[in-house]
Amino acid sequence: MKRIIPLLREYLKETILAPSFKLLEALMDLFVPLVVAALINNGINGMAAGSRSYIVRQVMVMILLAALGLVFSFTAQYFAAKASVGAATKLRQNLFDHIQRLSFSELDTIGTSTLITRMTSDVNQVQTGLNMALRLLLRSPFIVFGSMIMAFTIDVRCAMVFVVAIPILSVVVYGIMIITIPLYKKVQEGLDRVLSATRENLTGVRVIRAFCKEESEIAEFDERSEALTKLNEYVGRISALMNPATYLLINIATVILIREGAIRVNMGGIRQGDVVALYNYMAQMIVELVKLASLIITINRAVASAERVSGILDVEPGMKYPSASPSAAAIEPAMSEAATKKIIRFDHVRFAYSQSGADALEDISFCVKPGQTVGIIGATGSGKSTLVNLIPRFYDVTEGKVEVFGRDVRSYPEGELISQIGVIPQRAVLFQGTIRENLLWGNEHATDQELWEALRVAQAAEIVEGKPGGLDSEIEQGGRNLSGGQRQRLTIARALVRNPKILIMDDSASALDFATDAALRKAVADFSDQGMTTLIISQRTSSVRNADLILVLEDGQLVGCADHGTLMRSCPVYQEIYYSQYPEEKPADKPGKIHENAPDNKSGHMPENTPAKLPAKDDDNERRARS
Repeated sequence: MKRIIPLLREYLKETILAPSFKLLEALMDLFVPLVVAALINNGINGMAAGSRSYIVRQVMVMILLAALGLVFSFTAQYFAAKASVGAATKLRQNLFDHIQRLSFSELDTIGTSTLITRMTSDVNQVQTGLNMALRLLLRSPFIVFGSMIMAFTIDVRCAMVFVVAIPILSVVVYGIMIITIPLYKKVQEGLDRVLSATRENLTGVRVIRAFCKEESEIAEFDERSEALTKLNEYVGRISALMNPATYLLINIATVILIREGAIRVNMGGIRQGDVVALYNYMAQMIVELVKLASLIITINRAVASAERVSGILDVEPGMKYPSASPSAAAIEPAMSEAATKKIIRFDHVRFAYSQSGADALEDISFCVKPGQTVGIIGATGSGKSTLVNLIPRFYDVTEGKVEVFGRDVRSYPEGELISQIGVIPQRAVLFQGTIRENLLWGNEHATDQELWEALRVAQAAEIVEGKPGGLDSEIEQGGRNLSGGQRQRLTIARALVRNPKILIMDDSASALDFATDAALRKAVADFSDQGMTTLIISQRTSSVRNADLILVLEDGQLVGCADHGTLMRSCPVYQEIYYSQYPEEKPADKPGKIHENAPDNKSGHMPENTPAKLPAKDDDNERRARS
């Protein structure tokens, strides 16, 4: 709860007034048995016996106490709700802000489903716990101990029953609380697993149905849900012991109290109304202990959830940014200096994901000059996406150094480097809203003319023109009202709106047909003539063959770094990829042999019957136009 208490400081007034009014309500309840005792002792059996006016006055006093208690209760509820909702809102916002500061490494380790559970279920549990605690955490003990004190004002001997009963009840309640708190943590962890399965199923529902895996997925979900149910039942059985245990003890105490009271009445030590008052105090204790038992269960859940939320807030961001650094404008001189040297430089870079047993990249060194187009190719899992993710510093290298604009990426203040880089992720992600709102993520000050220019380069202009609202057409969550190719082209346009110095295209044209892909690469190449450096990850050799530099990766190692022609003569891995896509060009000799006469970047030709003819032709035209 160390993260929760400071949040209540902003609601200090409400935090004080809520329990204060609740204590006033409890005080009204404690006065009622005294009024009842006076009514019986004086109005029925005493000097004022039969006096209707006295009885009416006492009844009016009880009604007044009830009305005051009701007003105090409503007031306490208002302040408790205001404080708990406000603190929970602040906690949720702090958690969201903290998650935004976490690096990709921490996000990969924690997991999406866990973070969603923390921000929804756990925060809601904390809110409920705070509300209940502000209203009842002081009221119930106040009633319990207040009843004991009021019993002493009536009869010391009978009050000893309270003295014995209260500690025994406290041991039972406290013991159950100690047992259940860690179990409630496990319940929330089980909820994480159920939510993870739910999220995975809803996201991959099409794949599940395509492979007829509904039954197996239902069975897996049922297994996780059943495990959570059994754990909830186990904790519930332990928590359920609290009510019968407290009722049993209280009723035993009540029997003893009535017996002792009867003896005292017969001895003339107390009057009948005093016994009724003592019984009422014992009854109040029963009610409040039941409330306290329920409150403790709720608080146990809230404490467990608060610790889980604190666990996320305690995760320190793995990336540290310099506190004092030149302003963002200082990046321009560095870029000017790099213009004649190297805009990107990898120096013996090694990288491994957290909790991974092997390196994702190993001893990677290369340089990229400003304005170059760099192709990155390799088998699945060879480290292509990992490599480009190091450039905008989504991850920090394990060893070595990555320099951009002549400076180590770790020397840039937060946000300065990424503002100069346009990243088109492998998975096209669009957000609910209009097309304009999505494009303005690249540059919130972009004009309509700049938006349309980016759309034309990304081959997405016809998509927007075909929509009734144009740029103001609505996009559903995740862009589900668009095809895969349309989503990719709009994400490319979003990155181009920024007019970045470095453009990273992480297999961002995989859903495009060959003709659109070729037109896109030609438009991006023309756009790059303005000085933009482009990195293209692709599984198609046709997409990278005209690049100024091609990086070939295999199992995290850089096995080739040259242009297409050179790689075709010297790199077996690149040859294997190329001939797997164009087998008709493979010379009739031993597999794996390096072919000295393999087609190079300029002289290569495409057979008429290959589907890659169009992009190859466009690529050659583009190459000649650029030269």
